[in-house]
Amino acid sequence: MYHILLVDDEILVRDAIRENIDWKGMDCELVGDCENGQQAAEFVKNHQVDIVLTDICMPYMDGMELSHFLHDNYPDIVIVIFSGFGEFEYAKKAIQYNVSEYMLKPITAMELRGVIEKMKEKVDQRRKEKKKLENLTRTSQDYHKNAQVIRSKAIEALVSCTRDVQESLNELADMGIILDASSYRVAVFDMDLYSDIYQVDVEKRQESALMAFVLFNVSDEIVTRENAGIAYQEGNNRVCILFMGNHSREFSGKIRKICREIQQEVRDVIGIEVSAGIGSWVKTPQDLLLSHNLAEKAIGYRYLLGGNLLIDMEEKDTDCRISLQSSLNNLTNALKTGNREGVDLAIARMEQDIKDAMVEKSQACVCLQRIIRAAGNCQDAVSQDEEGDVAKREELIRQVTDQKTFQLAIGLVKEYVQEVFDELSQLNSSSGQRQAAMALDYIQKNYMNPDVSLNSICSYLNISTSYFSTIFKEVTGETFIEALVRTRMEKAKELLGNTTLKNYEIAEKVGFSDPHYFGISFKKMTGKTPTEYAREKRK
Repeated sequence: MYHILLVDDEILVRDAIRENIDWKGMDCELVGDCENGQQAAEFVKNHQVDIVLTDICMPYMDGMELSHFLHDNYPDIVIVIFSGFGEFEYAKKAIQYNVSEYMLKPITAMELRGVIEKMKEKVDQRRKEKKKLENLTRTSQDYHKNAQVIRSKAIEALVSCTRDVQESLNELADMGIILDASSYRVAVFDMDLYSDIYQVDVEKRQESALMAFVLFNVSDEIVTRENAGIAYQEGNNRVCILFMGNHSREFSGKIRKICREIQQEVRDVIGIEVSAGIGSWVKTPQDLLLSHNLAEKAIGYRYLLGGNLLIDMEEKDTDCRISLQSSLNNLTNALKTGNREGVDLAIARMEQDIKDAMVEKSQACVCLQRIIRAAGNCQDAVSQDEEGDVAKREELIRQVTDQKTFQLAIGLVKEYVQEVFDELSQLNSSSGQRQAAMALDYIQKNYMNPDVSLNSICSYLNISTSYFSTIFKEVTGETFIEALVRTRMEKAKELLGNTTLKNYEIAEKVGFSDPHYFGISFKKMTGKTPTEYAREKRK
């Protein structure tokens, strides 16, 4: 039996759905109908509900808010959203709340029956997964009752230095574990599926603890067989190995071989990829935290390189310096000249350079920001909506920083560079457009020079002033002087809003030799004096 809750603020809609569906024949029961999300939220607290059919627009709590509430508090409930035509795109945003289906009003009884049948299959699947999870939980609970848990906690405390080292050593000695090796290393294993590079929901987090139990068993079996150290669980989701032996090339090779075997065995048993980082050698148990932290840092390179990693930090080049300037120059030149192959080559070279340098996420994001700004500068040189382009660029930088993997982040960068290339190619399709684009680029680079004039730009382009004035107006919609003044004013607004420079200093920096004339021009364009504008922006 499947328990269904109907939520809609229109009583006629609720009555029609209640009366036109053979609920019993579908092995379903309409356990309730509510007129808004608030009532529905209270209803599910006290009744069993498998499927919720909800409208979008309702008073007190709408369908989106209800979906959010159910996603956070009752993740097993399957959600179907009804929406009017104008709300449909808005409703699709509810994908983040695990909404299973969207139905566009008006809805026929046949359509609704079809959707309910599909939702019953989802309920069956979730019930099956829940039962599997409960079985695994029972197995895990049996594990947590045995001595391996105590051993894991003792070793974790020793490695992480959360208690006195000697106390930890004494506790381990009482268990028959004596740490008397000449050298030590820590390896950290983390399952890719449950890591930060994926969106992990509550159910996945619960499942990860159970899969980590499998990872522990595999690791413990292999490292014990090889007499190479001790495996232990770190928290609920990770497994670590404390390797003990001689600091030698042979034993280092053996450690890497053991780690690869663990990765392969886990993949074969439960079909999950595991990344592993191996920390540095240390001489004493007191220094184990250093080795562990380096191993954990290695796992962090998963952002850059993807999953299924095995990184030995003893072999990693610690020099993470990276130089992109030459490739950035090649990129801007290729964009300006319409060289698609050159653009692709420059981007591919920078992508590989960033990966080869094995930088951390923060540094990789800075590199991607430089690529975005370099392409953006080319766009600004010909843009008729520079303010809009800048806003779009800043939003892109935020999105790039938020991405879980480098591959996703650079994918967004490539899309943006392609957009800029297409825009520039379109502008460069004729000689007149090329010359106008060159003039705009000249303004961007020389606006701070008070001697820039129509004559100077025509001399630069080697064309007559009358011809230039005509083509520039046709392409840009404004005269050269208007474009020059607009650029100077935009730069002045940036300085007024973000610096404490005096008005006369800003006037000089944007190409006005006469501060009084600068003030007049600024007010004519913005409706405010420079002082008024600065005061408003700096509040």
